[in-house]
Amino acid sequence: MPITTPPSPSALPPVLPASFYGRPADEVAPALLGQLLVVRHDGELRAGRIVETEAYLCEADLACHAARGRTRRTSTLYGPPGTAYVYLVYGMHELFNAVCQPEGEPHAVLVRAVELLAAPEGARGDGPGRLTRALGISRADDARSLTRPPLSIHAGAPVADVRVTRRVGVGYAGVWADAPLRFLDSASGAVSRPPAHAIGSGRRA
Repeated sequence: MPITTPPSPSALPPVLPASFYGRPADEVAPALLGQLLVVRHDGELRAGRIVETEAYLCEADLACHAARGRTRRTSTLYGPPGTAYVYLVYGMHELFNAVCQPEGEPHAVLVRAVELLAAPEGARGDGPGRLTRALGISRADDARSLTRPPLSIHAGAPVADVRVTRRVGVGYAGVWADAPLRFLDSASGAVSRPPAHAIGSGRRA
């Protein structure tokens, strides 16, 4: 059963080890569903249950930031597994990813939605930009380890029914946009609801 009450620091489940992330992103992405994303800053704990993810796979994946090779912006993607990759899009949204695969292989999982367990009143987790605002994740967290505070992911209950779709907002990537690399908890009401034209390449599946 999903956790439905805010966790306390002393009652948090075990943190996921770095070895959990040392696999291809399309394996880690569905495995992250149901896990708990926890942020601790200035004595405050915020948390959410992960209910939607997307996998990004290496330099060959035209939707992955690594498609143009290693740059100052993407250097974190090439780091050790279990590292946070946080970047800015559209000049306003900071998005959170978990780096996967052994160091030097740029795979990552974008966390697209969480069910909020502890967050400011009125906050929302049904979208990648909303969840980072709700949990207080920013570019200052880029390159942090996900195995210890202030930013960590903890073991949660497995998701019983995983839905798989094409990715969102990467139509420019052609066939890569149509790859089945978005994973959702079918039972959650907190998943994002992008318009149909934003899913995949725009071509009919």
